Amino acid sequence: MDADILVVGAGIHGAAVAHAAARDGYRVRVVEQYARPAEGTSSRSSKLIHGGLRYLESGQLRLVRECLREQRALLRERPALVKLVPFYLPVYRHTSRPAWKIAVGLWLYRLLGGHRFRRIPAREWATLDGLDTRELRAVFRYFDAQTDDRALTAAVLADARALGAVVAFDTRLEGIECNAARCRVYCHGPAGTEVLTAACVVNAAGPWVNRVLARVTPRPAMREIELVQGTHIIVPGALTRGIYYLEAPQDRRAVFAMPWKGRTLIGTTETPYQGDPAEVHPLAEEQAYLLAVYNRYFQRGLEQADIEDAFAGLRVLPAGEGSAFSRPRETILHRDDTVPRVLSIYGGKLTSHAHTARQVMKRLAPVLTRG
Repeated sequence: MDADILVVGAGIHGAAVAHAAARDGYRVRVVEQYARPAEGTSSRSSKLIHGGLRYLESGQLRLVRECLREQRALLRERPALVKLVPFYLPVYRHTSRPAWKIAVGLWLYRLLGGHRFRRIPAREWATLDGLDTRELRAVFRYFDAQTDDRALTAAVLADARALGAVVAFDTRLEGIECNAARCRVYCHGPAGTEVLTAACVVNAAGPWVNRVLARVTPRPAMREIELVQGTHIIVPGALTRGIYYLEAPQDRRAVFAMPWKGRTLIGTTETPYQGDPAEVHPLAEEQAYLLAVYNRYFQRGLEQADIEDAFAGLRVLPAGEGSAFSRPRETILHRDDTVPRVLSIYGGKLTSHAHTARQVMKRLAPVLTRG
């Protein structure tokens, strides 16, 4: 058998599973359709390692606690890549949540494992990167973390390779055939078609998750999902004080404006997406939306031509009613009992990638023992 575990996808979750499995002493193979890791959503996120302050409002306390615990671990284990940074949350006359409610949310966030917060006195507002102070009622500062998502994914995968994991880039999955004893995985890479055998397969393909399952024989059941596009833009000028948590006047969504490599990164949007995940791209209306939020709060007067770069990634959310903004964000590990050697990761957060990998290994333990 070529591997104990074959991982499809070298995004953050594929890399984390490969690392966890190799660390546990298993033989690991990873197949990735692109030439380097994190070419999909894992390089197109908001670059935040955070607990999800806004998830408190929808009662996702377990998720917030989990993410804050994982954030602290990353700050400790990968200090060169994950940095604690101040976040500023301004409250205006038109803001949908009053200052007292935000203070309660920050207190609960701190109780669940977050870092300290304080209310910024009005005499310091003029130092906040030109933030519009008209009708400003309060500003809170709390702390979360920021990372380079591509670099973090590459580091996790490099650690997996150092422990013996074998990674094949530019390699497309063509099919998976499973029986009671093993899976045969058909791939096409630089050397042509290759057939690999593994005790089990972890489908960490992100937005391609159901496309991978469609190539499994016998065909397992799939979760019903929606793909949601998130666009970010990069504009000139740097924010020096930290990251700003803004409320979009258009629809009350959260938008972050943050320093990024000497410029300002603004995101994100939530636009339903249908089609090939490889073809996702920023829409003009999304870029205009983000630019309008930034201009509203910082009075920069930037126009579409001032946007220096833009990128879009896809979230995998459970299908359901309501807006994507309010949809649950828990990671789902899915396995059909008729094909127990294939486990799929639906969703997942950059912050909690290591926790997800540990849960995957727990779910695979019985299959690996039988294998």
